[in-house]
Parts: sequence; C-alpha cells; structure tokens
Amino acid sequence: MAPPTTTHAPAPRAVAATPSTALLAEGLVKTYPARRGPGGRGTAVRALDGLSFAAEPGTVFGLLGPNGAGKSTTVKVLTTLTRPDAGRAVVAGIDVVAHPERVRRAIGLVAQRPVTDPMETGWDNIVLAARLQGLPARAARARARELLERFDLADAAGRLVRTYSGGMARKLDVAMGLVHRPQVLFLDEPTTGLDPEARARMWAEIEDVVRSERTTVLLTTHYLEEADRLASRLAIVDHGRVVAQGTPDELKDGLRGDAVVAELAAEEHLPAARAALDRVPGLRGITTSGRTLRARADQGAIALPAVLAALEAVGAPVAAASVARPTLDDVYLHHTGRTLTDAQHTGEEVAA
Repeated sequence: MAPPTTTHAPAPRAVAATPSTALLAEGLVKTYPARRGPGGRGTAVRALDGLSFAAEPGTVFGLLGPNGAGKSTTVKVLTTLTRPDAGRAVVAGIDVVAHPERVRRAIGLVAQRPVTDPMETGWDNIVLAARLQGLPARAARARARELLERFDLADAAGRLVRTYSGGMARKLDVAMGLVHRPQVLFLDEPTTGLDPEARARMWAEIEDVVRSERTTVLLTTHYLEEADRLASRLAIVDHGRVVAQGTPDELKDGLRGDAVVAELAAEEHLPAARAALDRVPGLRGITTSGRTLRARADQGAIALPAVLAALEAVGAPVAAASVARPTLDDVYLHHTGRTLTDAQHTGEEVAA
C-alpha cells in the first residue's frame, strides 16, 4: 500500500517565530546541476533565485506562476524534501534545515502525484495514513470516518481507489494530508487535471478546512481564478523570484485604469496594428501576444472606440474587443512582460 503524505507521529504545535508568521521564506536559492544531453554538457538550472515571502496562520497563501517558475521547488524546500543552497525557511516556527524531523510532524503535503494505493479502498488508504501518523486504531478509524464524510466520500469508502473519478481521488489525497491535523498543509497544484465542476468542489473543501480547522495552507497554482478565490494573500513567482505579492485585490488595484484588449482577425496585421495603437492618446503598457493586443487606459470605455478606429485606419480587422477591470493575468503581464497563459505554454518544471 502506498505511503501517506508524511510518516511521523504527531507532535505538539510549535511556537511560531512571530505570532503573525506561519511560513517564512527568506532569500531562498536552489540550483540543480546540469544534466548531460546528447549534444554534450547541459546547463545548471537556478530554480530559486532569492525567493522570499511570509504567510499568516489560518490563511491560504498562494504561489501563482507557470510551470518552471519555482513553485514546486519552493514546496520541496519548505517540506524538507530538498535543502536550499542559501536562504532561510521557517515552517510553524521551526527552521527547516536545522530541524527537518520536527517540520515533518507539523505539516501535511498533497503533492502533484497521487499518494494513494489504487488497489486498496478509500477507507483502507486513509486508516493506514492515520496509523502511520501515530494515531491509535480507534482514533484512526474515527478520523477516517470524519474526513470521508467531510469530503463526501463516505459512500465510496469501500470501493477500490482505482474506480474513483479524478475529483474523488484528489479529495482522498487531501483528506490523507489532513489526517493528523497538521498546522500547515501544502497543496501543490491540487486541481490540475480536474474538470471545472470538480475543481469548484475542491475549492469549497479547501475553504471549509481553513475555516473549521484554522489550518494554514500553502497553495501553488497556475489557475488565475483559483488564486483569486482561495488566496488571502499571494505571491506571483517568475524565474525563481517573487515579482509581486499582496492580496488579490491589492495587486489588481495597483494597476491603474482598465484593460483594453483587441484580438485581430489575422496575425499578419499585428505590426501595423501595434504601430497604430502607439499613436492612440491615453494608452500605455501596450503588449502583443499572437493575434492579441493589450493596453491600459484610465477610462477604457472612452479609449476603446479610438482603438477600433485606429485599427480600422491601418486595415487591421478586429475579431473581438473588450474592456475590463484588471485581472491577475494583467498583474502577471505587468510584472513579467507576458501573460500567464503564454508563460505556461513555454514553461518547463524543474524535476528534482
């Protein structure tokens, strides 16, 4: 049977370094050695490049960024799965490098890959997880019943996990991460691969866990809506660094004005269209991606007709146009020079 997320008995809750800090990352650096390829020597990968943030107890702190940004490496450092080359990490008041065994007793980890045994039942998986965490047999069964009910899995408890849907299997992973009531729960891309309905149900479960158990959650995600809904505060991560952090509303409000977006009918018109927008008064931060042009304006509703007129004047047909308040994708674009969608398509997660 597959092991659960952690394998140590519960310990008393540690005293945090400060009353308002459950997680602290300070100048974390991690470089992975070069991998030799067919063409000769490879290049070392700097996965973390001075990454820093802090999270308060009983909240969801989000790390938002594409694959390859350094999110999973951050989780590996904070959960003692790898050591940083430099910097400091504190989890639940415990120094990660100095006392890794204490950190492991204080946390739960739901990694990207499943930890359940598909050839055992949901009940057997979660009871074993509880027993390995040091719970007595009776307490393990009681905790299993409680979590299976909470995650709406009680009716499927006697089924083999291989018969579960993707959403059900992912909820069981989260339940196993919570079996010993950890102070801090790490959720590494918890809804990747789930359909929209299953993703929404998972969001509700995460919100309930934070509200009812006052668990601190570190959430890594590349879904804008997920970060916007769940995170009390979040850090936007790019190339191993935090480029912006704050509440979702603070980050969006920091971008003055509206987002004006125009999608051209054909990419061949992009150079002329970009030059045309440079001449429209009041536009700033003009960027292009594929057939799409984006800009910011103090009053988007007033700027949009001028944008459409400018594009028509240079013979650049528009397939769609819109004005909207800033989104987290606009924040990411502002700080990195590309949208999160574009970055996701080009990113490559460091495997270590």
